[in-house]
Amino acid sequence: TIRSMIALPRLLVTLAFLFGAAFSFAPASPPLHDRHATITRSIPRTCSTAVALSASGFDVDNPFNPFKNPEVKGDPARLLSTRLRGCNLYLVGMMGSGKSAVGKALASGMGYTFLDTDRILEQAAGVSIPQIFEEDGEVTFRKAETQVLESVGSFERCLGSTGGGLVVREENWKTLRTGVVLYLNVAPTTIMTRIRGTDRPLLQTDNPLETLISLVEMRRERYERADVVVNVKANMDVQMTADACVKALHEFVDGNPPVIARLYR
Repeated sequence: TIRSMIALPRLLVTLAFLFGAAFSFAPASPPLHDRHATITRSIPRTCSTAVALSASGFDVDNPFNPFKNPEVKGDPARLLSTRLRGCNLYLVGMMGSGKSAVGKALASGMGYTFLDTDRILEQAAGVSIPQIFEEDGEVTFRKAETQVLESVGSFERCLGSTGGGLVVREENWKTLRTGVVLYLNVAPTTIMTRIRGTDRPLLQTDNPLETLISLVEMRRERYERADVVVNVKANMDVQMTADACVKALHEFVDGNPPVIARLYR
């Protein structure tokens, strides 16, 4: 629609402007023609710009997998950070799967910077995601979401929590594949228990659970493209889930020595 065509540039201009105004970042403001650089000014100083790493892969030759080598001393999450060599992590999964809460815990343990694409977008736009859906539509939101993801992908040592539908746009996988993608797989019934009483735009239907199940099935193939899948049980709290992610990621590093060649080619 005409409204969507107008709304997208307006939203992206707002993103770029507020990213520059709301935070203090290095380097200095980029040239106005550099759209991507403008948006990346939203990323905290603790993130570093991505650099090409050794094609030999993750650090698989060291003994830092504490789950396989009991002689290794140290926190498994921090050891994982060393083994990943600064590679970004991206959490994907349905709304209510715990990406934000688990991501914060995981990033804290690893010494990574946590970035929530939904929160970045809301802060930049100055309105909530439900408002964006209502006023500008899902298509506009998805395009802006892609811009935020591309900005996050320009840095390393970051853990990005992504929106539930971000995996649907094929172009987003170009950025996701520059890092390691972890899917939090949670049963729809468990998700409904967690999000009851919240305002989820796509679940404003007569039967939210049925809608959620349908969305999961529609997106399943995309979610299962992830490098790592963690099945989250109803009785697992945030820390238990984060610990399960750490263990699964150590196992992924063990089995993928040449993966950096893919991530940074």
